[in-house]
Amino acid sequence: MELIPVQNLLYMLLPLIAVGYFYFVWLGDVKEVAYATLRMVLQLALIGYALIYIFENDSWYVGVAIILFMIAMASFIVLRNIEDKSVSSYATVFFAIAVGGSLNLILVIEFVLDLTQFYEPRYVVPLAGMIYANSMNAVSLAAERLEKELRVTMYQEAKKITFKASMMPRINTFLAVGIVSLPGMMTGQILSGVDPLVAVRYQIVVMAMILGSSGISVALYLKMISRLKTLT
Repeated sequence: MELIPVQNLLYMLLPLIAVGYFYFVWLGDVKEVAYATLRMVLQLALIGYALIYIFENDSWYVGVAIILFMIAMASFIVLRNIEDKSVSSYATVFFAIAVGGSLNLILVIEFVLDLTQFYEPRYVVPLAGMIYANSMNAVSLAAERLEKELRVTMYQEAKKITFKASMMPRINTFLAVGIVSLPGMMTGQILSGVDPLVAVRYQIVVMAMILGSSGISVALYLKMISRLKTLT
């Protein structure tokens, strides 16, 4: 796979500038797009160097530390978009993402991939990133939607609406895959020369673990938040 020259990456700033324009015209704010872009580039550059060290270090405790850091940061990001930023709310989000994501991660690395050793960073770290990121997005949608629905309806009805809304992007992806789009992991593998049928199998695993981790995490969050706030 060819290395993209740094100067060629600058072309991708053009659509981002267009998005920033609409942010400024419609929302009066261009800082969010600029900040998000700068942070994305810096984070990916740093993680590129970090992954070199991580892939060369197969100590399980390093893996546990990385996963806990992922979950902790994902939980903080979820709280960014909701009103309740209490410690109990953070703990609920953390638990939901940790359990929902980890169950699927263990299933994939222990039974599906059947790795020679349980912690192989080249597999575990990228898979964990995909799993916890998607759990984070689903829980974030659920938490934000639940707060809004509870203003107009009772918890039981709000729970149904929230769960369906948070699952809709994943279900739509399931319905569109292979017809409307080729997912990122499959596209990357094909571009790197992997047999398409091999790439398909890996993509099936990824799709299933994303929906599974997202759904379980959201369900746990909705169950726990009802007990936390004694909603009926």
